[in-house]
Amino acid sequence: MSSLTRLTNEQLQTEEGIFQWTKHWYPVAAVEYLDPKRPHAMQLLGKDIVLWRDGCGKWRCFEDFCPHRLVPLSEGRVESDGTLLCAYHAWRFDAQGNCVSMPQSKDEETAAKHCESQKSCAVVYPTQERQGLLWVWASSGEQAKVESQLVTPRIVAELEDHSGRVVKSFWNFRDLPYGWEYFMENVSDPAHVPVSHHGITGDRYKDAKYYDMIPVRQISTQEGFALEIQPTQGNIVQAIHDFQPPCYMRIATTSKDGGQLILALYATPTRPGWCRHIGCQVFVKNPEGKMPQGLSFFGLPLPTWLGHVLASLFLHQDMVFLHYQEKIIAHRRKGKWLDAVFTPNPQDKMVITFRQWLEKRGGGGIPWVEGYSHDVPSAEKDKQKLFDVWTTHTQHCTVCQNALKNINRLTVLAYVAAVVCLFVAVILDARTIAMQVASGTSIFTVPPTGFWLTLAGGILFAVVGYQLKKFSRLFYIYEFEHARND
Repeated sequence: MSSLTRLTNEQLQTEEGIFQWTKHWYPVAAVEYLDPKRPHAMQLLGKDIVLWRDGCGKWRCFEDFCPHRLVPLSEGRVESDGTLLCAYHAWRFDAQGNCVSMPQSKDEETAAKHCESQKSCAVVYPTQERQGLLWVWASSGEQAKVESQLVTPRIVAELEDHSGRVVKSFWNFRDLPYGWEYFMENVSDPAHVPVSHHGITGDRYKDAKYYDMIPVRQISTQEGFALEIQPTQGNIVQAIHDFQPPCYMRIATTSKDGGQLILALYATPTRPGWCRHIGCQVFVKNPEGKMPQGLSFFGLPLPTWLGHVLASLFLHQDMVFLHYQEKIIAHRRKGKWLDAVFTPNPQDKMVITFRQWLEKRGGGGIPWVEGYSHDVPSAEKDKQKLFDVWTTHTQHCTVCQNALKNINRLTVLAYVAAVVCLFVAVILDARTIAMQVASGTSIFTVPPTGFWLTLAGGILFAVVGYQLKKFSRLFYIYEFEHARND
C-alpha cells in the first residue's frame, strides 16, 4: 500500500489548521437535468470545467480546454463512440482524458505517437454520482485520484435511509449572482426569512420576533459548526442550522409529533461574485407515518418543472440586495468583516460564527485559481440582468426546456382553436342571416345559440393562450420588488 493511500482524512484536510478547499467534493449538477448528448460548461473555484457523459454512461469532468490550441471542449460534441470531440480540429478524448484520435496527422503511426504524449491529454478531475447529484473533486492528477477516494461527499445522511420513512422532493438548482460566502451567510440567518420572504414563508410585520441561537456543535476546521434556535415557535420543538464545509447547510426542524423537515442546501463556489445553489426538501415521517409540513407551497407534490419555475418567486426576494450587499461590504470593508457591520442581536450569532470560521479556519476566503482576481466584480446596475432565469437555470435544465416546449405548443394550439371558433361563429351568424333574408324575415335578430357558444369558446381559448404565453415568460425572467410586495 502506498503512503498516499495510508493518509487519513484529517491529514488530507488539515494543513496548519487551514481548510483545504481543493481537497473536497463539490456538487455541480443534478444528473437528471443534464443533457447526456452534449458537453456542459461550468466553473469550480474559478476553473473552467466541462461535464460530459462517456459511452459507459458515466459523467466525466475535464478542464475546459483542448491541449492542442486551448479552445473550449464544451463547444465540442459527445460522439456516438463515447468520446469527447473538440470541434476545432476533431481531436477526440476518452473517459480518462487520453487523446485517441488526431485525424490530421501525417499517418496512423504519427498520430499514435503524438497521442501517447502526456501533452495531448485533457486535464481530468475525479467525479462520482451520489444521491442524484454529480460531484467533482476540486483538484486533478494522480494524487487527486487517490485522495478523492478517501473523502466522502457532504451527502444528506437521511437519504441513505431506505426504510420508507424518508421522502425527498425534487432537486432544484440556480446560478446566483452573489458569492458563496454570501449564500452561506444568508442561510445562516433565519431572522431574515419572514421579512425578506414576506407572503411566502412569513409576515414581515407579525413574524419578525426575538430568539437566541445556541451552539450545539463547536466550531471546527473540517466539520464546521451548528447552532439551534431557542425558543422555537408554533409546532416546532427543535430547529438546528448545521454548516458542513465546504458546501452544505443542513436546516432541520422537528415538529411536536416527531416528524422532521430538512432543507438540504448546497452552494458551490463557481467564480468571484457567483455560486451555484443546489437544494431540496427532505421529509422524515413521524412514528405514525405522517408527513411533516413543507416549506410553503414548495412542500406540495408539484411537477419538477413547476417547482423550478416557482423557485424564482422565493429566490428573487432576497437575490438583488444580496448581490448589492456583497459589493457594498467589499467597498467599505478595510479590516475584519465584523468591523464593517453592526450586529447587536443574538439572531446574528450564526452569521458571526460563519465569518469567524471563514477568517480563522477557511483561510479568509475561496482560493480562486491562479489568474483570477479576488476582487468582487462590480455591481450590476441593470436589475433586469439579475432577474435572468434563462441563463441561470432554464438553459441548463432539460426538464424545464421540455416543459417550455410543451407550453409553447399549447399556446399555439390555444390561439389556433380561438381562430377556428371565431371563424365558425362568423359562419353560423352569416348562415342565420342568409336564411332570414331568404325567408323575408328581419335581419336584425339575435344570433343563434351556436354563435354565442363558439364566440365564447374563441374568447376562452384566446385568454388561455395569452395566459400560457405570459406564464412561459417565467422560464426567462421574473422581476420582483419589495416595495410592491404588500
